[in-house]
Order: sequence, then C-alpha cells, then structure tokens
Amino acid sequence: MSALPPSFVPQDDLGTLCLGLAQRAKAAARALATVATAAKNQWLLAAADALEAHQDELLAANARDVAAAPGFGLNAAAIDRLTLNPKRIKAAAEGLRQVTALPDPVGEVREATQRPNGLQILKVGVPLGVVFFIYESRPNVTADAAALCVKSGNAVILRGGKEAIHSNTVLHRLLSAELARCGLPADAVQLVPTTDRQAVGHLLAMSEFIDLAIPRGGKSLIQRVASEARMPVIKHFDGVCHVFVDAAADLKVAERIVVNAKCQRPGTCNAAECLLVHAAVADEFLPVVGASLVAKGVELRGCEQTRRRLPGAKHAADDDYRTEYLDLILSIKVVADLDEAVRHIETFGSHHTDAIVTRDINSARLFTQRVDSAAVMVNASTRFNDGFELGLGAEIGISTDRFHARGPCGLRELTTYKFIVTGDGHVRE
Repeated sequence: MSALPPSFVPQDDLGTLCLGLAQRAKAAARALATVATAAKNQWLLAAADALEAHQDELLAANARDVAAAPGFGLNAAAIDRLTLNPKRIKAAAEGLRQVTALPDPVGEVREATQRPNGLQILKVGVPLGVVFFIYESRPNVTADAAALCVKSGNAVILRGGKEAIHSNTVLHRLLSAELARCGLPADAVQLVPTTDRQAVGHLLAMSEFIDLAIPRGGKSLIQRVASEARMPVIKHFDGVCHVFVDAAADLKVAERIVVNAKCQRPGTCNAAECLLVHAAVADEFLPVVGASLVAKGVELRGCEQTRRRLPGAKHAADDDYRTEYLDLILSIKVVADLDEAVRHIETFGSHHTDAIVTRDINSARLFTQRVDSAAVMVNASTRFNDGFELGLGAEIGISTDRFHARGPCGLRELTTYKFIVTGDGHVRE
C-alpha cells in the first residue's frame, strides 16, 4: 500500500482491511485496559514533543490539504477548521500535555458501600473498549481523540475526512510511533487508510469488535452513522445555538457576547446561529449590534420587526431559524417575552447550547429551568460549551443525547463501570 492510500479499494479488499483494523483494535483495547496511568501519561508527553519536533512536516502535509480544499467545496470557515499553523500545532501539543494532568477514570472507585451482611460493593470505572471515531476536516481533532481514548483505556479507529488525509496520515504516524516507544500497543490508535466512504459502512457493522461510534461533523454524516451503526452512538445532529437578549440585559455586555458567540469561530458547533431580542430593547439594541456584526462580515437575516430596525437584513424564513450555518450568517427574531424566546428555542433549536443575557435573576432562573439543552449559559457566550473551557479537559465531541453522555464528552464519558463484590464465603440463602 502506498504511503498515501488510494481513495478507492475493491470491496473484497476493503472488507478485509476494515476487519483487520477492528480485530487489531480489539486486541489493543484488551492490553490497554490494564496499562498504568504513568505509562499513558508518558506517551502523551512524548506525542506532544513529536508534534512540535515535526512541525515542518505537518505544515507541509497540511498545505497539500488546504490547496485541495476548494475542489472539495469547502467554504472559508471549513478551510479555517482544516488549516494548521505553528500556533495550532503548539496548541494541539499543549492539549496532549494537559490531558496528563486529568484524573484517570480507569479504576476510579465511584461508589463504595457495605451491605448489612458484610458484602463489600465497589462501583469502578472501566474503559468502553474500542471507539470508532468519524470526523470531518479538523486535523487537530486527530490528536485530541487519540489522547482521550488512550488515557481512558480505549483503542480508537480514526476515520478523518478526505479533505485532511495528508495531515491525518502524518499525525497518525507520529502518534502511533510514540505508542510503540512507550511500550503501549501501537494498534491502540489506528487510522482508516483509505478515503473510500464504504469503509465507514463496513466498520459500523462490526459490533462484535467496536463498542462505540462517535461521529463529529455535518448533519448528513451523523444521520448516516446513527442509521447504520450496530453499536451505540454518541452524537449531536446540529448546533443551532441561540442567544436571547432579555429586557433586563446590560446591552453593552449583550453586544460583546453576541459578537463573540457568532464571530469568534463561526465554523464551530457552539457558535451562535440565532439571536433573539426582547421587544422592549429591540429599538435600542438591534441597530448597535447589527452594525457591529456587519462590520465583522456577518450576513443578517431577520423577521419583519428585525428588518424594520435593520433595513439591510434579509428576510428570515422558518428554514433559516432551523439552519446551522457554520458561517458568518445570523438569523434574528424579535420576541415579546421570555416565554416566546423559550418556545422559539424549543421549536427551532437543537438542544446544544443556548444563552440568556440578563440582569434579572428570576429571568435567568426560568431560562435555565425551561431550556432543555446540553448547556445553558447565563451572561456568557455559547462558545464556552467546550471541554477545556468548562474545566473538563479535551473533548471528543459534544453530545445532545441524554444517554450515555450529555454535553462535552471527555475522559469520564469514555468509560463505563463495573461492580466488584467482595465477600467472605458469603452464600445467598
């Protein structure tokens, strides 16, 4: 097989290739489950050093991906997600180092009790096993996912998007080489060595080897994985995130939050896609925030009340309010009160991240109680729904499910538990 694998593999060969990946991952997961925390941390530190030492090689590979990106139809925000630079490589390396400081959930005693008959009951954290992680054009995610899976005792099969194949190939080689040097199973981190989409289907059918699938990308990818997977899936379909500016908001604070939530990284799932403004402050607030957003290059789409105050805004239909733009586009609606804001979020939102800006404690309390999202923000940008920002460390994704995990999924969410019961010759009467 060539250093950069072909985009198409004959089906017979493809099935064999995927079966081999899954079998090797299962064997690696068994070995990794009992590896000491110190050994896993040693690998994380060595991998971080390797990324920085091979920066030029990573940048050269990434330049090939970025050059090809327009041919894949990537917009400016998607190309930004794809692009590596020295700062982002350093941040990826630092992310690996930060994972070493996080508590190892494997072997963690989560509950301990003793029954009246003397039986001792421990509830202990254990790895899930093998994670199949499917993601699109963000090569830094390759390092994040590998770090979290290995630290939590799981083997991972990485399937990045075709847009990042050169970057991911180099990243995987560096990460895998350091596993072997640190005495960990090299197959604990594997990369699907083809961009053929049929490989995903093969692997999603292998529930006897793969314990969990995590798709991270566009809605069509996540829908496909949820439909085809024969193992549990951690997912979120959309990041249709809202900021509601209440009648009691500090409008300068609100402007800063809205601009940050939309513009800081518009291509991320926790970027704001819709602004809701209480009618009582719409006359004062909309012209100011609208000018700030337009100055940042944001296209505004609004209801009729919005357009009366922002004549340059385009008409927003219901489909706009349901859209995760992942771009410098924002839909806006003027609402009569908090009740209407909550109804709008329930109707058009995705249960990902929603925020209220208010100085009214009662409004904040009602909003947090009634909005059913993985994260609800009060006087803070939606962009804070992130593992590192919430103090949870790196994340492998943000879940809007209620089971098995919700919100940023880090080390603890990549484990389950078992009961260890110790007796002294106990028998049940």
